[in-house]
Amino acid sequence: MDAAFLLKGLAIGFSIAAPVGPIGALCIRRTLTEGRAAGLASGLGAATADMVYGAVAAFGLTAVSGFLVGQQAWFGLVGGVFLLYLGVRTFGAPPAGEATLPSASGLLRAYGSTFVLTLSNPVTILAFAAIFAGLGITTGDDSLSAALLVAGVFLGSAAWWAILSTGVGASRAWFNGAGMRWVNRVAGVVIVAFGVAAVLNVLR
Repeated sequence: MDAAFLLKGLAIGFSIAAPVGPIGALCIRRTLTEGRAAGLASGLGAATADMVYGAVAAFGLTAVSGFLVGQQAWFGLVGGVFLLYLGVRTFGAPPAGEATLPSASGLLRAYGSTFVLTLSNPVTILAFAAIFAGLGITTGDDSLSAALLVAGVFLGSAAWWAILSTGVGASRAWFNGAGMRWVNRVAGVVIVAFGVAAVLNVLR
């Protein structure tokens, strides 16, 4: 049944997005400092990248996946350097006051940064392929089933980011100026640590 592919995609997308990593740290920090819309936009950027890599795996685009995985060192280096930049910038950012509705350009930047960061790890394609194989999910030549599976991945990932940004946003009132300064510092250190790990992984 085609609907089963959508439901499976939902579960997979949610589980792929849920583990805490640099994108999670960015989403949490942006939600606290810039509001729920900025946090959700950050999450949707990651969800879109998950959808792209899920599509490569679901539609069996082996030439594309082979090229991307073959270039993973360069992707990893660029992503790692970008994380270092974001981490240092976040660490030194002044504490935010009341969160205000971000501009359209601000939301686009939040979306684009996490989209690029998530795309910088093409090994995600292999993760999707392994999950699909492990769960016995095969679409064959059925483009509709593959499309529903990919749509489910996006919706599942987006659901996680919506839950996270909403939950974190509800706690915004608990943080004063000093608290927000520590949010920036902790998030900056976490993001820098992931950036260092990404660069070292390429250089080793």
